[in-house]
Amino acid sequence: MLIREILKTAPAAAVMEVKGWVRTRRDAGGLSFIEINDGSCLGNLQIVAQSDMDNFETLIRKLTTGCAVRFTGKLAASPAKGQDVEFQAESVEVYGWSPAESYPLQKKRHSFEFLRNVPHLRPRTNSIGSVMRIRGRLAIAIGRFFEEQGFVQVHTPVISTSDCEGAGEMFSVTTPGPGSGGGESPCSTDFFGRPAGLTVSGQLEAEAYALALGRVYTFGPTFRAENSHTSRHLAEFWMVEPEMAFCDLDEDIDLAEKFLKFLIADVLDNCREDLELFTKFVDKDLRNRLETVTARAFARTTYGEAVRILAKSGKKFEYPISWGADFQAEHEKFLTEEVFGKPTVVTDYPASIKPFYMRLNDDGKTVAAMDVLFPAIGEIIGGSRREDRYAVLEKRMAERNIDPDAYRWYLDLRRYGSAPHAGFGMGFERLVQFVTGMANIRDVIPFPRTAGRA
Repeated sequence: MLIREILKTAPAAAVMEVKGWVRTRRDAGGLSFIEINDGSCLGNLQIVAQSDMDNFETLIRKLTTGCAVRFTGKLAASPAKGQDVEFQAESVEVYGWSPAESYPLQKKRHSFEFLRNVPHLRPRTNSIGSVMRIRGRLAIAIGRFFEEQGFVQVHTPVISTSDCEGAGEMFSVTTPGPGSGGGESPCSTDFFGRPAGLTVSGQLEAEAYALALGRVYTFGPTFRAENSHTSRHLAEFWMVEPEMAFCDLDEDIDLAEKFLKFLIADVLDNCREDLELFTKFVDKDLRNRLETVTARAFARTTYGEAVRILAKSGKKFEYPISWGADFQAEHEKFLTEEVFGKPTVVTDYPASIKPFYMRLNDDGKTVAAMDVLFPAIGEIIGGSRREDRYAVLEKRMAERNIDPDAYRWYLDLRRYGSAPHAGFGMGFERLVQFVTGMANIRDVIPFPRTAGRA
């Protein structure tokens, strides 16, 4: 029986068993009090072992933090303050010992920096365990949301031959193929016979399926060889990318806002104990901030208006802002925290700073793009209406020196039954960061991959 269920169960005479890992053990007279946790919840279950129990001296007295155990016994009302029940042990089995002299996790608060050096053991701590339970809950909620909205999940390739963002930040995939090669291409002997890399986005492939199934979404790992060492960047991270046919930018924005509010509300309803941990030790205003996001409409402004606000603010930014420059974290923080005081959607960015696939506006200078900016996090969603006009898309690709032959299939989507369509991408780890209040994105993914560290 899971500890999260046992802690909700009324004391009874029936014998049951519980399994988990020892967090602490203390002895008092002829009793031993062992706290164990099985990862199903934040709370520990207190085991009470008496000295007349079999193996008390040979097993119970030797238990240390980290041991994997199984107890059989009965649940009883607890006389101790702060807990309703305790487990009165009748027998114990030790699955795996944990030498106290070498086990790195003791009953004390460890820094997140230290825990990153033991990523295989850090999920046994309260903080990382709570992060991962919330992360898992969010993943479930994503599927529920899109199912309710009539979306079909599509599994897009991890290996890709197209650099969706056009930034040249793909990890190359190369391995000798079955043939002997001998061609002119340097990749002629490779498995795929052409340059390939790990995907930076499943968006382009999702468009193909949206233009057949109407509403689709992808949810999977993406990779960027970006040599960044900030607290907001990873080399491997997860993206959620919905794509909708017969959709314009306003509908895209409405879906993004509804999506984020749904996910945050789900965590508020189902992860109360874990959120209390972060509110107590990480961010005292966390729960209030999450509730505010779900209750208030997002602010909306254009890129041009945002630039004017920043320029006239009188605030001295490290990176001066002017029309045509991309926003930095300090600009996003100022807009969301000091100007609007809530999540903010910025639209109509200069075409020069956005990817080729975004639909060109009638002014010829901006594109039908949108970014959702969150306080403390910055950009959490980026999306756009896609360029559905064949001639315009072909011209934009030429302006970016993109080989049309490499994207012939993508152009075909505009040649055969083209339709208005839009979508967005959400960085999953950034959402987990916002929901937990964690300062570093490396602490909200099970095994972080960053520049110089895998």
